[in-house]
Amino acid sequence: MAIVAVYPGTFDPLTNGHEDLVQRSCKLFDRLIVAVAAYPSPSKRPAFSLDERMQLAAEVLKGIPNVEVEAFDTLLADFVRERGATVILRGLRAVSDFEHEFQLASMNRQLIEDVETVFLTPAEQHSYISSSLVREVAALGGDVTRFVPPVVASALARRYSTPEQGGDNGAAGR
Repeated sequence: MAIVAVYPGTFDPLTNGHEDLVQRSCKLFDRLIVAVAAYPSPSKRPAFSLDERMQLAAEVLKGIPNVEVEAFDTLLADFVRERGATVILRGLRAVSDFEHEFQLASMNRQLIEDVETVFLTPAEQHSYISSSLVREVAALGGDVTRFVPPVVASALARRYSTPEQGGDNGAAGR
């Protein structure tokens, strides 16, 4: 029986940390679905549309044979069930992520009892990278090429090349 895992997130944008988790986890599972959430949480202001996030993720991950990129706009539990997955993959960058992720895993266990949540940590050089910080740095004209794949860095540069496109997304570096 093939082990199918779902790695959900907004991936706005996909970072080197995300790519690192995908590269390492694709060795653990027969099939890995990178599930791009259509609707980010209310606290997030997306830089990229769902289509843009899907295209960027597909471009970055295209060379990995057992990885698929799909969008979802439903309850994660329903998406996981529909795909026949038995694992939800989540990344933990820091201890501060754990409480929230633990709550999500516990809720998902109630909704889909036969699915396990597996936590992976990114490689040390990526442990401080978050999509929201990358967006802030890019919006303020900073160099993000060390934090994201080249295609994503180019997309961020285009997104934030004029004030009308990006606006002020935060105060990083001020």
